[in-house]
Formats: sequence, structure tokens, C-alpha cells
Amino acid sequence: MSYTDRPAAARPTGLPRRRTRLLAAAAVFPLLLGALGACGYGSEKKDDDQGAAALPAAGGKKVDGLDKVKVGYFANLTHATALVGLRKGGHIQQALGGTKVQPFVFNAGPSEIEALNAGSIDIGWIGPSPSINGYVKSHGENLRIISGSASGGVKLVVNPKKIKSEDDIKGKKIATPQLGNTQDVAFLNWIAKKGWKVDAQSGKGDVSVVRSDNKVTPDAYKSGAIDGAWVPEPTASKLVADGAKVLLDESSLWPDKKFVITNLIVKQSFLEEHPKVVEAVLRGSVRTNDWIKAEPEKAKAAANAALKAETGKPLPAEVIDPAWKGIQVTDDPLASTLNTEADHAVKAGLLEEPDLKGIYDLTLLNKVLKAEGKPAVSAAGLGKQ
Repeated sequence: MSYTDRPAAARPTGLPRRRTRLLAAAAVFPLLLGALGACGYGSEKKDDDQGAAALPAAGGKKVDGLDKVKVGYFANLTHATALVGLRKGGHIQQALGGTKVQPFVFNAGPSEIEALNAGSIDIGWIGPSPSINGYVKSHGENLRIISGSASGGVKLVVNPKKIKSEDDIKGKKIATPQLGNTQDVAFLNWIAKKGWKVDAQSGKGDVSVVRSDNKVTPDAYKSGAIDGAWVPEPTASKLVADGAKVLLDESSLWPDKKFVITNLIVKQSFLEEHPKVVEAVLRGSVRTNDWIKAEPEKAKAAANAALKAETGKPLPAEVIDPAWKGIQVTDDPLASTLNTEADHAVKAGLLEEPDLKGIYDLTLLNKVLKAEGKPAVSAAGLGKQ
């Protein structure tokens, strides 16, 4: 059994808009319980797009002689490294030289994993739950986590008129993004620790867990269909702007207030065939994270400009300002927290006990970190053997 995220349709991205490119899924082995229908993996950006992933101009030396590298990510603030680093003139594009980025933007992790399995993307920023799911379902043969990217940025926000304390959550309707996604697993684990009972599949029990796409959750809150949500940024701050209150920041539940929310994965065959390209992406990622930390206001503006290009409008200050503060970019994959998140899914009944040894290959990341004068990071015993 594996995480049971349902695939979400990909949306058009960038300005100008173009129709979503549908990719054949016939050769993809099933990632989820039950049959998967055909779905849009991600929307490809054109060479002249000026969004988060505008392609680099022709010219310059190609890394490993490769014409292009196909990259996936979400138009979410928790994917800040991609939003900022893949912009025109960004560090990732600089590191790749004449090798063009062919970017695809996804709405959900399962569809990105499918694209990776099908060879439709080579590298992707993605959350821990779909990473674990993809690794387990391929018996460790298809992907590797090669770097961290972000920590934090997840909150439990509620209607303050109905919920004034954590105990008031019992009997209420709380949204999560998807059945079995990273936030859903975290909320189910939190509920269990409270001693409440909820059927993980249906979401019914002492708390009603409502699986709701992040795009529609704010409207569901305003209509009264839900009483709160356990969601990532910027959805949490959008709800707060609509009158909700932060009841709990998930980071408070973790040691040192750090837990993986986004990591960087690569198709295993691509890593073996093009290690120099992967190393270049990692170099650009590390340098992007350094710049985000050194210039947080400029980085926030760059990320918001990317979101405007992807979605058609930027986030207002009352949303992006608090959302940005809650996210920490990091090269460290925080591997021990991924293992803990897998344990939470097992306890919720969404995952059989997995063997995650080998899910990480941090060899190239630690090579890049050493060259940048930074300490190595650990795979917490889950590294390539």
C-alpha cells in the first residue's frame, strides 16, 4: 500500500498562456492504489516565456553536451528555490550554461512522479510524500532524492468564531490538500496523538478531514463548507487574510522546528547518464538558496514575480509577507524527518512499512557543498549503499 494522493490536472502556466500539453501515461506503472486515469502531467513553458522558468538564451557551453534538461516544480512558495533560481538570469540557469531548461509546472506530486517515471521530466522539486511513494512503488529503481530545498511553511488555520483551542477541532471539518499528501499525513498523525479516531481513507470520524485542492480551499472556507485547514503556504496566509486564525504552526511539532516540505529528486537513469548536468543544477540550487537567505526581500519579490507569470497575478502583501517568513530554504534534505513522515503514514494506514535505504544520493550535493566551502549533509542512514 502506498500514499493515496489522487492526481490533479495540470494548469496552464506562464504569460502568454498556452494549452496544457498532455503526456501519454500508458507506459507508466501505477503509482497509486486503484487505476489512474489519463492526466495532464504539467504545462510546458515556451522559450519566450518570462516567468519563473524562462529558458536561457542560446549560446554558451552545454553541460555534458546536453541540449536541454526537463525540470518540474510547483507554483508554490514552498518551491522558492525553483521559482527564484529558474528565472531568467537565475543561478540555476547560469550553472547550466547553454543547456536549456525545459520547465513543467505541476499542481500535485503524484502527477510529477508519473512524469518522472515516464521520462517526461528529468529533475523535479517535490514534497516528501510523493517522493516516498514513487521510490517504494518502483522498488527503489526509479528516483533518488539529491538535495533538500525547503522546510516549514505549513499551518493549521481555523475559523476563530468556531475554534478557539486545539480541543475544539474535534467534531469540525478541516481541509487538507489531498488524501495521503504530506499535509494530510501530518494532520492524521496529529489527530491520532490527540486520541481521536478518523478513518484515513474516508476522512470520517471524530474530525471530518475534507480533501480539498488548495486553489478552492479559500472559497470553501469563506462559504462555511470547512472550519479550517492544515495547508502549506501561501494557502494558509490566504485563509488568514480571509479572517482565519493560525492555531498551530507545524514546525513547532518538530525538533529544531525543521522538517522537509520540499526536496529535489532526479530520475535515476538520468543521474547515471548525466551527472554533470545534475551537479550543475545542484550548484545553481545551492547558490540560489544562499542568495535567498542573503537577500530575502529581493528574493520574495522575485518569487512573487514568478508566481504572477505562472498564475496571472501576484500575491498581495498581506498574503506573501507572512507566508514568506514561515519558509526556510535549505540544502540539507533533513533526511531524518522524511523517515519520520513515512512512519506517520504507516501509522495512519496509508503506507506499508517501507524500506527507504538508498532513497538518497547526496554524493554530488556534498561535492558542490565542499566546493562552496560548506559542510556536508547527512542521509541519516538512508543514503545510496
